Amino acid sequence: MLMFRWIFMLLVLMSAISFCVYLGTGQRRYRQWSVLLIKWTVIAALAFFAVLFVGRMV
Repeated sequence: MLMFRWIFMLLVLMSAISFCVYLGTGQRRYRQWSVLLIKWTVIAALAFFAVLFVGRMV
């Protein structure tokens, strides 16, 4: 559980930093990187909640 929390928080932090760099530089690659990180953050969150759900069912 702790590992999922750390992964989630690091993905959110990296995405926010990437988006801030995009705002500062205007380079599209940082925005694309930020969107990719947000997608992986959603996937990590879904995996985390799936583990919680399965843990409650057992």
